[in-house]
Amino acid sequence: MQFSTKVRYALRAMMELAADHGKDPVHLKEIARRQGISDKYLEQVMAPLRTQGLVYTRKGSRGGYTLSRPPEEISLFEVVQAVEGSLAPVSCVDHADLCERVNVCATRDLWERIKELVSGELKSMNLADLVQEQEKKLLQAGETPSWQI
Repeated sequence: MQFSTKVRYALRAMMELAADHGKDPVHLKEIARRQGISDKYLEQVMAPLRTQGLVYTRKGSRGGYTLSRPPEEISLFEVVQAVEGSLAPVSCVDHADLCERVNVCATRDLWERIKELVSGELKSMNLADLVQEQEKKLLQAGETPSWQI
């Protein structure tokens, strides 16, 4: 199972917003600059997050993106699902009616367990947790974290 670049960039962008939570909105260009992501591509990444209500946008010179809820209340599962959709590694996990072997297929059971394990791990962590993990990694690498929650 491999997640798309959109998911990786969405989590990085959401970490930026989590780190700035409670402050002024963050311009898309600033998030893109900090994370080394193209502005145009980041717009595409942020669209489903906005559609799913995970971020708000405000237009104008004091505009930008903010989280819709505190970072502690947004699970990584919500972010990944908003961008990626289903986490099922094969289609028959979500659509049993597509497979005539559904009741006798041991591999489908395996794929279902894998989906549940991955979903469970993503549900167990929130954006605040991810920001804390990032800060630890930066400190271990001898860098100073540039954000605080």
